[in-house]
Order: sequence, then structure tokens, then C-alpha cells
Amino acid sequence: MKKVCIVGAGAIGGFIGTRLAAAGSAEVCTLARGATLEALRRHGWRLQTAAGLVQAPARASDSAAELGVQDLVVVAVKGPALTAVARGIAPLLGPHTCVMPAMNGVPWWFCEGVPGFAAGGPLASVDPGGEVARAVRFESVLGCVVHASTSTAEPGLVVHKVGQGLIVGEPAGDSGRRSARVQAVVQLLAQAGFDVTHSEDVRHDIWYKLWGNLTMNPVSAITGATIDRVLADPLLRAFCSAAMQEAAAIGARIGCPIAQSPEDRHAITARLGAFKTSMLQDVEAGRAIELDAIVGAVHEIGQRIGVPAPNVAALLGLARLFARVRGLYPAA
Repeated sequence: MKKVCIVGAGAIGGFIGTRLAAAGSAEVCTLARGATLEALRRHGWRLQTAAGLVQAPARASDSAAELGVQDLVVVAVKGPALTAVARGIAPLLGPHTCVMPAMNGVPWWFCEGVPGFAAGGPLASVDPGGEVARAVRFESVLGCVVHASTSTAEPGLVVHKVGQGLIVGEPAGDSGRRSARVQAVVQLLAQAGFDVTHSEDVRHDIWYKLWGNLTMNPVSAITGATIDRVLADPLLRAFCSAAMQEAAAIGARIGCPIAQSPEDRHAITARLGAFKTSMLQDVEAGRAIELDAIVGAVHEIGQRIGVPAPNVAALLGLARLFARVRGLYPAA
């Protein structure tokens, strides 16, 4: 993995890009735009950590053609921007390029090869019209789960709060296999200081993280409450548990069973204290929310395999209308 491009140098993309560039184990560039592009050109990569500021020179452009074919493309944009990225990503992709989305929720490729989905086409909630699937071959995709908390203090300046975890694996439905290309990416990321796991079932890892975020993100966004207050309300806690039970039932049908109970997960979440979810931070900043990949996809998968999920549906309806009223989600 000699050439790496970060597509979207925000909180997660900037975190990964700065670590890789500072490590010097690969040629790192970024496809960015606007104020972030200007900041990267002026200051280079910047990551504020508890130990101090990490900086590295950045090759940044708003032209994929200028950057050229890469060995690894890390897609770290917000869900609503993904279709636009797919339209312009072709110059980065060669026959052996790996594409690794480091994004929240269900990725566009998630149901590829899952029984019962082939006839229905891509998930409309995350890839309407199948544009992303046409632009990025499934064979080029690597699955990724990010377990880290980061934010942007200003364009081009990422603040790392906690966590260095990355899980990487082959997305193919047969799972249970490791590959040389994943191992190469794992080694590259480990050299950059990440705690990397080479997963044998990355779809399950994605679904498990989603299962925890499914309710906390939208409920906190709607209420404006930190997670400790959401969990302290018995009615809200019970509602979240019911929706999580539905998501677990859906997961069990698509090969992603959840061993924990909702209460087990609530106990883990409660230990994080009074924190704001990424969706609440987006609402407060007036940014479009990533509702489709986190809640909409679960609702759609449940419908397509015939697993009832009325609480997930109610959560989707509430959060969607809340965001539409504020101009943070497309109108119907």
C-alpha cells in the first residue's frame, strides 16, 4: 500500500490521514474541498492529541484526476455526500485499488451476497439508484469499523478525544477468511499507531457497532440530551431497548447475530458519561444528519426480509421529520 488517498478530510478522515502521513510509511494525499482544502494547503495535516499537536505535509486537491490512481482509497465523508463522491472518484481507482469506507452506519455494499437481496438491488436508503455500487466495484471494497472519538476544532484541525481502534476485513458474505490485501492495510495502519484488528467477519462488526448507535444517535439529536440523560429516563431507555431488540432480530436473519442484551449495551454506554453523539453535534452545527445509514438502512433491511420493526420505524419517522423541519434532511 504505497499510495493512499483520504477522501474527506474531516474528523475521521483527518485523523487517519494525519497519522498515516506522520508515520511516513505511505505516500498520502487527500481529496478535499472548500475551507478544509485551503487549510490543508496552508498548514498541512494537523491532529491535536493529549500528547500535543501532530503535523505532516499534505498533498491536497479538489481534483481526483490530479491525484491519480491509488493503492488504497479511504472514504471518510458523511453519508449524505457519498453519492457525489462516487460520481467523481473514478480517477483514483485502478484495477487493484482497495476502497475502504470509514463511515458511520450500514455501508452501500453491506447486503451484497446476502440471500434475499439480489433481486431487490442496492439499499435505497444508502445508495439510491445504485450509483455508488456502479462506481465502486464490490471486489475492490474493504470493510472498516472505526472506534474512535474525534472532532474538528476548525477546518483542517482534528481533535482526538479517545480511542485508536480500527477493524478491517473482507466484505464478502462467506466471511471467515483473511486476505493478503487486508493484512497489508492492517500493517500500514498499525505502523501509524492505530489499534487494528484483522476481522474475519467485518459485517458482524459493522452491525454490532450500528446496534449500539441506532437509538442513541437519533434520540439524543431529537431531545438535545447527552447520553447519560437519555439512559436515565426509564421510558426512553425502554423504547431504545425495544428498537435494539428489533435490530437484533434483523441481524440474526442476515448472519449478524448479537449476543448482548440491550441492557448489557446500555451499561457499557453509560460508562462513557455525559457525552454528545455525533448526530447531536451535527444538529447543533446545522449539518445534514446521517440518518439513512444508521436508522433508515435498518428499517429497509427489516422490510425486505419481513422482520417487523415498529419501534425502528417510529424512531426513523420522528428523527426524519425533526431534521426536515430544520433543513437537515432532504424534503419528501
